[in-house]
Amino acid sequence: MNRLRPSPFRALLACALLLASPLLPAASPALIPAPAHMEAGEGGFAVNAQTQVYAEGRAARAAAARFVADVARTRGLSLRIVAKRPKAGIVFAIDRKASANAEGYALRAGRGGVTVKAADPRGLFYGAVTLWQLLDGDGGLHVPAVRIDDAPRFAWRGVMLDSARHFQEVEQIKLVLDAMAMHKLNVFHWHLTDDQGWRIEIKRYPKLTDIGACRIPAGDAGAGDGGTPVRYCGHYTQAQIREVVRYAAERQITVVPEIDVPGHATAAIAAYSEFGVTGQTLSVGNGWGVYPNLFNADEATMAFLENVFAEVIALFPGRYVHIGGDEAVKDQWQASARVQARMREVGARDETQLQAWMIARLNRFLEAHQRRLIGWDEILDGDLPADATVMSWRGIEGGIAAARGGHDAVMTPSNLLYLNRPQSDLPSEPPSHPGTTTLRNVYDYEPVPAALAPAQRKHILGLQANLWTEHVRTFARVQHALFPRLAAVAETGWSPAERKDYGDFLARLPAQLPWYRQFGIAYATTPFQVWIDGTGDIPAGKVSVALSNPSGYRDIRYTTDGSEPTAQSPRYAAPFVLPLPAQVKAAAFADERALTTANARGFDLASLRTRGNTTLASCSGEAMLRLEDDGPREGERANFNVDILNPCWLWPKADLRGIAAIELRAGRLPYNFELAHDESQRKFTPAGTPGGEAEVRAGCKGAVLARAPLPARPGADGFATLKLPLRKQPAAQDLCITFSGDTRPAMWVVDRVTLVPRKQRGGR
Repeated sequence: MNRLRPSPFRALLACALLLASPLLPAASPALIPAPAHMEAGEGGFAVNAQTQVYAEGRAARAAAARFVADVARTRGLSLRIVAKRPKAGIVFAIDRKASANAEGYALRAGRGGVTVKAADPRGLFYGAVTLWQLLDGDGGLHVPAVRIDDAPRFAWRGVMLDSARHFQEVEQIKLVLDAMAMHKLNVFHWHLTDDQGWRIEIKRYPKLTDIGACRIPAGDAGAGDGGTPVRYCGHYTQAQIREVVRYAAERQITVVPEIDVPGHATAAIAAYSEFGVTGQTLSVGNGWGVYPNLFNADEATMAFLENVFAEVIALFPGRYVHIGGDEAVKDQWQASARVQARMREVGARDETQLQAWMIARLNRFLEAHQRRLIGWDEILDGDLPADATVMSWRGIEGGIAAARGGHDAVMTPSNLLYLNRPQSDLPSEPPSHPGTTTLRNVYDYEPVPAALAPAQRKHILGLQANLWTEHVRTFARVQHALFPRLAAVAETGWSPAERKDYGDFLARLPAQLPWYRQFGIAYATTPFQVWIDGTGDIPAGKVSVALSNPSGYRDIRYTTDGSEPTAQSPRYAAPFVLPLPAQVKAAAFADERALTTANARGFDLASLRTRGNTTLASCSGEAMLRLEDDGPREGERANFNVDILNPCWLWPKADLRGIAAIELRAGRLPYNFELAHDESQRKFTPAGTPGGEAEVRAGCKGAVLARAPLPARPGADGFATLKLPLRKQPAAQDLCITFSGDTRPAMWVVDRVTLVPRKQRGGR
């Protein structure tokens, strides 16, 4: 589709990020994650340019230096590390009695100064992070009097970032690591290979990045002037990876690399076709979903994989190496005589056992190099090596099965901890996977399944939030997806279960937002925005307005005169009725300050008779993908909600009184989805005319209310606008909009639906 206009809601989001109101500090101490034990005292310790910082011993100096650097970066205050312990200052010290947990620490603050002690440099680092959070005040800084004894609940507090589908620069990765350290998250799972890109330099196999690191995006995004293909490329050199690993280690973060085996291998096979099953030359994938291409299982391919992992091990000193193992469609193996012979050779009963054989082979290789294998929960489907660790993503069942079988597990259920799902139902959310995962959804998750016996619960290492980037094209979207939800992940991973309280978390969260801004993090404002919904009574000339906040902030203030809401504006309590035309502005407040800029919405006869794509529902009742246009190649693109298996859009209870026709504005997108065995679920109505038809029904399965033929292609602006006269005149009706014709290779999508009234007498 050609250059669809950017959504006004995206512009609103960008504006909100730039203009977010400064927040007053919450009542101290407003720490996230909440410490295990904390007692507040009276008074505090003033911190200024004369305050001395002392590190007792070499191991303590790194924590002291990190604290001093973060204070300078975020508070604009330069502190000195001194060689002699001050009488009244800030002291960092290793003390073997400070905590039984290597990541634990003890912090004491009062009028006489601050001491941070830990048994291990890791704990001292986290004590420094807490002290940095405790610094309060605008003109003069101070640390409130407090006694903290703290240690994490879980050893694995992770974040996965997919750099294969969309690439992030090294400095952007470092910003994510900075934010992880702020939240005491300690595992960075780096997804470096997939069908759509191979991002890690392997010196023995240069074509992995020469060929595998580039793809041609589908549609207009991959077409330059005159239709010349434009490649999307990116990879990390080994020097860059060492720099990221070093940077992470300074922040007590372990980097876990992932090299996907045997599926999600299209980019690698495009570079070296001999390691695939069919021997055919492939292109690096430019679609989303599950590709059928698998690595072969012969000796040459296994040697290739071991050689790759040897270079990976040399770059990543951490204990774990992730081998993927997910979504490996076995069709090519089943159809290959060579693979079937290999199965008999290695004693595999079926294709699932062949995958298990490959994993066991790689596990032995990793063990020989003092590494431990971890993989997605599909690795449970075969005979799993005893010391392999499972990452449970298809719900919690994989974690339960792993723990019951004596395997360690990391919990990362896709319905709760996949941050590529939108944070709210607001139309301003960027492109994303189906379903909504709110701040509360993330916060309320309990990683230890109740079904496990007490002795089995020790196998739950912790939790991890995952960000898959099929639809996260820019780093701004990475930040939007991660923050502030990572704050909720952090508290679940660190704080004792009995300390968790969502209402208290919401009260503490506003104090974190200035820190995000100080670090340059463009966090999502949608969790703090207000949705303004309106139900019109057009004959009466009125609209009923309802206000809500997706995170549960209840102090919502609004205006109806066009002015900005303030703490003195009316507080929303229940839906209210306004005469048309009407203008409503609303914002959520905490401590009498707006959490972000106000949302605004106008209501008149025209707006009540129009619905944009992102305010329509799915006829099937399934959650929809939020896709973006394929052009322009650079800059903002329009967004569209689509159920790709059954494209249909629903306007519930549309008021059709006095309506003569339906005006439909539609655009066209490339259907770049690999569905594997889900292909049979793709639905469409065969076209009755060369270009297909647009159709409006009374409900999803009701009578046809309007129909019109579609053009062979959209206009120069990427759209086709159709006027469909109504065949019947119901008073109110669910309107279901569909398009006939195969959705491959391109599909029509609804951009806007407008109800066109009959002309009144007198030409009005």
